Amino acid sequence: MPSGSPRPDQAGPSRRLISLLALTCGVGVAGIYFPQAISPLIADDLGVSRGAAAAVVTAAQFGYATGVFLLVPLGDRLAHRRLVVTLLAVTAAGLLVAGLATALPLLLAASVLIGVATVVPQIIIPMAAGLVPERRRGAVTGTLLSGLIGGILLARSFSGGLGQWLGWRAPYLVAAAVVVLLAVVLAFAAPATTPSSTERYPALLATTIRLLRTEPDLRRSGLYQALVFAGFSAAWTSLALLVTGPAYGMGASAVGVIALVGAASMFATPIAGRLADRHGSDPVGLVCMLGTVAAAALLTTGGLGGVPGLVGVTLALLLLDVAVQAGQVANQARIFALRPEARSRLNTAYMTCSFLGGSAGSWLGVRAYTGLGWNGVCLLVAVLAVLALARHLVAMRRGSAVGAGGLAGGVQGVEERA
Repeated sequence: MPSGSPRPDQAGPSRRLISLLALTCGVGVAGIYFPQAISPLIADDLGVSRGAAAAVVTAAQFGYATGVFLLVPLGDRLAHRRLVVTLLAVTAAGLLVAGLATALPLLLAASVLIGVATVVPQIIIPMAAGLVPERRRGAVTGTLLSGLIGGILLARSFSGGLGQWLGWRAPYLVAAAVVVLLAVVLAFAAPATTPSSTERYPALLATTIRLLRTEPDLRRSGLYQALVFAGFSAAWTSLALLVTGPAYGMGASAVGVIALVGAASMFATPIAGRLADRHGSDPVGLVCMLGTVAAAALLTTGGLGGVPGLVGVTLALLLLDVAVQAGQVANQARIFALRPEARSRLNTAYMTCSFLGGSAGSWLGVRAYTGLGWNGVCLLVAVLAVLALARHLVAMRRGSAVGAGGLAGGVQGVEERA
């Protein structure tokens, strides 16, 4: 371990601190998911089409990908406490601007700012990975991701319900106040850490790109998550168009109710983390990709309409949430084992791939829904999942072949020495 990096002790951070960091992950990321539930309300209030309002989702996710690439590497260069508190303050400012926006262009700009600044979870997760012993790394990562997932899914419930009641601005304004409060708490409670790198900022960015070029496991992990998260984003962005459209004719709060059911997936990520610690990332990732393919098939029940359609699409999204988020645990456990001194930069490369995929998926999902209806969205999710699965099967087969070759070479070497 490089000098100056956080040193995991035998016990690691307390449960209370891990819980606080998990809460921070959830609150920190929630703002970029509000529009998935309230975009129809935004369209009606600002007098734009629903497709145009859905661009707020794409803008926030594009901003997030940009923030991950430009800001998360600083987690290896700056003290984590100051960096996290500063980004939370900027996030609160972006949420305030979004809540007061009177035109779509200003809301889009605020959404990009929110996305850029709300990368706090991607700084906290590598930080925590460096504070715990290796035997606990997958479990702690899973716990933090459960907070992150809770924020993603409950953000839709919160924004859909509150938006239906008080208007689409209310979720942004309430969230701004909560983020400010959390920033104050973390200014005192966040762990003191020493930067693990003294490289200049341009060198940090260059290292991120170099890691993608030199680490095959990082490249394939980023590809997996880009593909499945694109499908995830396509499904959730299009869901608001489905349930508020002629097939169901429901309000934005219906999206919030469906997301509330899906929030149960947050309990799966700690389990996935323990399984990754015990059996490795590849077997866990395989199960998750198969689950994503199954979720795509089950999503087609949403076209039935009525109660059967709502039940089917809710169960499908729950399965999709579990598969995508548990797969992320497996992917991050894989990449964090590569270069301990560069975990923030590894996470930068990985999450940039993920959210570029998510941004593209949101855009493609709306186009698929507009051109082919809900079945077009289901087909898009399926194709993306199958591509990830095919690549993973190739990687596992190559890994098995290399392992067999290594064993055969070892046996031959013993025979030669004998």
